[in-house]
Amino acid sequence: MFPLKDAEMGAFTFFASALPHDVCGSNGLPLTPNSIKILGRFQILKTITHPRLCQYVDISRGKHERLVVVAEHCERSLEDLLRERKPVRYPSYLAPEVIAQGIFKTTDHVPSEKPLPSGPKSDVWSLGIILFELCVGRKLFQSLDISERLKFLLTLGCVDDTIIVLAEEHGCLDIIKDLPENVINLLKKCLTFHPSKRPTADELMQDEVFSEVSPLYTPFTKPASLFSSSLRCADLTLPEDISQLCKDINSDYLAERSIEEVYYLWCLAGGDLEKELVNKEIIRSKPPICTLPNFLFEDGESFGQGRDRSSLLDDTTVTLSLCQLRNRLKDVGGEAFYPLLEDDQSNLPHSNSNNELSAAATLPLIIRERDTEYQLNRIILFDRLLKAYPYKKNQIWKEARIDIPPLMRGLTWAALLGVEGAIHAKYDAIDKDTPIPTDRQIEVDIPRCHQYDELLSSPEGHAKFRRVLKAWVVSHPDLVYWQGLDSLCAPFLYLNFNNEALAYACMSAFIPKYLYNFFLKDNSHVIQEYLTVFSQMIAFHDPELSNHLNEIGFIPDLYAIPWFLTMFTHVFPLHKIFHLWDTLLLGNSSFPFCIGVAILQQLRDRLLANGFNECILLFSDLPEIDIERCVRESINLFCWTPKSATYRQHAQPPKPTSDSNGIRSSTPFFSTECPDPPKTDLSRESIPLNDLKSEVSPRISAEDLIDLCELTVTGHFKTPTKKTKSSKPKLLVVDIRNSEDFIRGHISGSINIPFSAAFTAEGELTQGPFTTVLQSFKGKVIVIVGHVAKHTAEFAAHLVKMKYPRICILDGGINKIKPTGLLTVPSPQI
Repeated sequence: MFPLKDAEMGAFTFFASALPHDVCGSNGLPLTPNSIKILGRFQILKTITHPRLCQYVDISRGKHERLVVVAEHCERSLEDLLRERKPVRYPSYLAPEVIAQGIFKTTDHVPSEKPLPSGPKSDVWSLGIILFELCVGRKLFQSLDISERLKFLLTLGCVDDTIIVLAEEHGCLDIIKDLPENVINLLKKCLTFHPSKRPTADELMQDEVFSEVSPLYTPFTKPASLFSSSLRCADLTLPEDISQLCKDINSDYLAERSIEEVYYLWCLAGGDLEKELVNKEIIRSKPPICTLPNFLFEDGESFGQGRDRSSLLDDTTVTLSLCQLRNRLKDVGGEAFYPLLEDDQSNLPHSNSNNELSAAATLPLIIRERDTEYQLNRIILFDRLLKAYPYKKNQIWKEARIDIPPLMRGLTWAALLGVEGAIHAKYDAIDKDTPIPTDRQIEVDIPRCHQYDELLSSPEGHAKFRRVLKAWVVSHPDLVYWQGLDSLCAPFLYLNFNNEALAYACMSAFIPKYLYNFFLKDNSHVIQEYLTVFSQMIAFHDPELSNHLNEIGFIPDLYAIPWFLTMFTHVFPLHKIFHLWDTLLLGNSSFPFCIGVAILQQLRDRLLANGFNECILLFSDLPEIDIERCVRESINLFCWTPKSATYRQHAQPPKPTSDSNGIRSSTPFFSTECPDPPKTDLSRESIPLNDLKSEVSPRISAEDLIDLCELTVTGHFKTPTKKTKSSKPKLLVVDIRNSEDFIRGHISGSINIPFSAAFTAEGELTQGPFTTVLQSFKGKVIVIVGHVAKHTAEFAAHLVKMKYPRICILDGGINKIKPTGLLTVPSPQI
C-alpha cells in the first residue's frame, strides 16, 4: 500500500440483507449470512493499488448484518469542484443495463443463474456521466425523483444522440456545442447506450484526449512483489537534487507509513469504528422495548412496527481522527522510523521513551502485541528487513526469536520457510480446474475447517481453500490428500488471503520440513515411528507421567495423531496457532515433540489423577491450554533434548554439508535455523520399528555424546580434554559393562555400574560406590553406555521406572566411541 501522505482515513457503514432463519442450504447447513459473503468478496478490493485511486483498507462485521468499510479518504472531491454540498447520488450514475436488471436477491436454497450486467463497461458509462457534469458545471437529474431519473435513463436507448438529449433536458446545449470536438467524441463513446457497442476502458485509453493528457503524468508501474523472480530494485530512481529531497522531508513521519500500518496502529491506540460512527450519529440505536411489534401472529409474522430508519443506506463517510494515535506516538523520535539494520547493539530503535520500549520487550507477548509504540518499532524494523530479503534472512531469524508483529506475520513466515522465486508463475501453471478423485473429500472437509472465522467461512474463503488444496494435491503426485490437510492450510490462507500463490508456497515448504512423508498413501510406518519417538520424549522429560500413561494403556496413538498430522491446527484456534507457529518455524522437525510434551505437562495433574476412561474423555474436549506457557516450556524442553534423541528414519534427509572432518560443527541450542545434522559415521543408525518400540528411552548418537561431554583431541595425544567453554547441560555417562572392560578404556568422567549387579530383585538400585553420584545427577542428562543393546535398554527402563528424567542410551554402544580415540585408560597404581 502507498503512504498515507496528506490523505485521511474514512469509514462508512451499510447493512447486508438478512436471510430467513429457518432455511438451510443444499448441504443441510444454515445459510451463510450475506455480510460474511460480502466480507470475503471485499478482500480483493484491498489489492487494487494506484496513485490516483483511493485505497480500501479494511472491512469489519458488526451486529445485525452491519458492515463498516475503512478506506483512504480525501475531503476534496468532484463535489467541491461543482461547489455542491450534498453527497453524490448513485442512481444518477448507473448504466442503463444495470437499471434494467432491477433488484436481484439470491437465496442459496433456490438454484438460479445470477445475471451479471454490471462490469467494466458499466463503469465507462458512469465515467461519461461524471465527465458530462464537469463539462457543463452542474449535476444531472436534480429536478427528477429517483424513479423518474431511472425511467429517463432507460429511454435514452430510443434516441439517436444521447449527448444532445441530455444537454437539452438540462438546458446546457450551448455549453455542449462550445466543447472541443474531441471531448464531445469522448462523451459519446462513454455514453453509448448498448454495452456491446460501448468501448472498454483499454479501448477508451486510446482516445486522442488521453493521448494528450497521458504525457503529463508519470506512468504507474506496480512494484514487484516480495516473493517473485522480478528485480524489486529495477525501477528505483534517485532525485537529481538530493538537497531538495532533504527539504521535502517533513517531521510528520507517520504520514510516510502505509495506510494499512496507520490503520493498524490507530486500532491499537484505542480507535473504535463503531464509536466514531455513533458519535457522528451515523449509527443510532433504540431502546429494545421500542422495537417490539404491536401485533404478533403465532407463526411469527409481526405488524405495527415501522422500519427502523437507521437501517437505511447512508453513504456519509466519517473521517477517522488520528489525534489519539499521534498523541500516543509523540515521544517517538524520527530515527525510530529509519532504523539502521547493521546496528547489532540493540534490536529496538532508539526513541525518547527507549527505556519504556526496552521494558515492553520483557512483557508477555499478548501485552506486547497491544502496545502501540512497541508495535510501531517492530513493524518498521520487519518491514525494512523483509524488503531486504533474502539478503537479511539471518537478521529476520534473529528478530523473529524475540517476536513477530502480527501485521507482518504472513511475509515473515514465508521468509522463515525460505520461500523464493517465481511463486505466482508456478501456482498459475498448476491445473486447479480439472476434476480429480480428491475433490469430494475436499468439499466435505472445507465447511468444517475453522469455520468460526468469518473470513475462512465465507464462500470466497471456501473457493480459495479449494484452489490451494487442489494445487498442492495436483503438484505432489507422490502424496495424497489426508483429512487434516485443510487445517494445515488454514493459517497460511488466513495470513495470505489475497495471495493464494504465497499461501501455497508456504504450505509446500512447511510440509517437507515438519511432515515429511506424512501424506504418503501408506503412511502407517511414518506415523508409528513418529509416535514411538514422541513416547520416548515423554519418558525422557517426565518419567512419572510416562509410567502412569503406559500403565493405564493411554498411548499416543489414541490422542496425538491429530496433533502432529495437522501440527496442532486441528486442536487450537487460529490465534493460538499463530503464537505457537511463530516459535515452531524457528525450530527443526523435532520441535513438535517438545510442544506435545509441553501440552501434556499442562494437563499433568489431571492425567496422573485419572484412569484410561477419564483420560479419553479429557482429550475428547481438550481443556484450555496456555499457549505462551506452552511455547516457553517447549523451548526449555528443546534445549534439554540432545539433537539425535529425536532421530527418525523417515524424517527429511538433511542437506549435505561441506564439513570435511566428518563431524558436524556445534550449533547452539535453538539456533538460528536449527538445522537437522548431516549424517556421519558417528550419527545414529536406523533400527527396526519393533526394536525402537521396545525401548523406553531414546538413543543418542556418538557425536552428540562427544559434543555434550565437550571432549576434544589435542595434538597426537589420545588423552581427551574438556573444552574450555561450557554452554550445554551437564551430563553423566553411566558405563554398565563389567569392571574389567571399564578399566581397559572408558569415556572420561563416566562412572561404572555393572548391569549384572545394578538392581535388586525388587527393582531397586543396588547401593554401591557410584550410586550417590548417580542420584546427584538426577534431573541432568544421563547416558547409558554398554556393548549389549538389550542391557542398556533394560538399565534405562529401570531408571525411568524409578522416575529418573532425561535418561538416554548411546546408539551403537561403546564400540561407536572406540575409533575416535576418546576412550581413556586409568593410570596404573604404583
